[in-house]
Amino acid sequence: MQEMDAKLRIMDGSGSVFRPYRVGVFPVPGFALMAYSCTVEPLRAANVLSRKPLYDVINFGETAHVRSSGAATVEAQCRIGDKVDLDLVFVIAGGDPFAFRDKAAFDWLRMLARRGVRIGGVSGGAVVLAKAGLMASRRLAVHWEHAAMLSEQFPDSLVERELYVIDRDRVTCSGGTAPLDLMHALIASHHGSVFARLVSDWFVHTDIRAASAPQRWGIAERLGAHSPHVHGAVAAMESHVGDPLSLKQLALMTQVSARHLNRLFTDTFGQSVMEYYRDLRLDTARRLIQSTAMNIGEIADATGFSNAGHFSNAYKTRFGLRPRVDRRAPRSAYV
Repeated sequence: MQEMDAKLRIMDGSGSVFRPYRVGVFPVPGFALMAYSCTVEPLRAANVLSRKPLYDVINFGETAHVRSSGAATVEAQCRIGDKVDLDLVFVIAGGDPFAFRDKAAFDWLRMLARRGVRIGGVSGGAVVLAKAGLMASRRLAVHWEHAAMLSEQFPDSLVERELYVIDRDRVTCSGGTAPLDLMHALIASHHGSVFARLVSDWFVHTDIRAASAPQRWGIAERLGAHSPHVHGAVAAMESHVGDPLSLKQLALMTQVSARHLNRLFTDTFGQSVMEYYRDLRLDTARRLIQSTAMNIGEIADATGFSNAGHFSNAYKTRFGLRPRVDRRAPRSAYV
């Protein structure tokens, strides 16, 4: 926390804040409203509770109104590229952040970084920062759905499975409700933990999570399984989606025989180890099909299938339609 204290606090000679801390927010079209609200609302509440403008929040956009993944829109006070004095800017992105290719936005973010503005990303925002070339050799947090692909496309970025990460002049957050925890830390670094608690209480946010808290339930809670051997095998599978392990390797890693591991999976899931593994990889592939612009061959490779034809056949067997058909099917917005 000392790192954020030193780099976020704006103090005058007497040790008090002398002007509002200026936070720019760039919601990329299709952003998740939850992530946006949890980022900006604590700053608004801090102003209300303190009865003075501690924070000045400025929305940026490429158009006057930016639509979220639902029906709500955010009004942009400034356009991308406008010269505004900022202390911190957050990019908030949902949907498929890998498809974002706006050169003007990338140039603007790089210009802000050169000027010493602290740069942040929320949910898929870290992907946008990585595409702008701003996350090389930096630790970062990103929504768990994007983590594997971000690691694959930007191996020089250090993806952490945490709620938020502060690495020097970069602040990244996994999205959802996690910005509430990040904003608590930011406000506490500026105005003390007692005041930050008042802001969190305003939102009935009484269980403040540490930055290192996990983004998802543990494997035991998610699976409802009790065997540590099953937990270990599934954890290994989730870490090796694109380079599948063999049954023998999984058995060695979990320190049981392949036969016993298969028996445990059959008793727990009604499937063999490798049947469960294939379904896990196909479920990952379906998320990529429905939420990214990656081509079918790239997704097949990213989920460990030898070729697009083999992948397409396995996909149809599991989901009842081929990947290209599934991609065209109507669905609700991806959060």
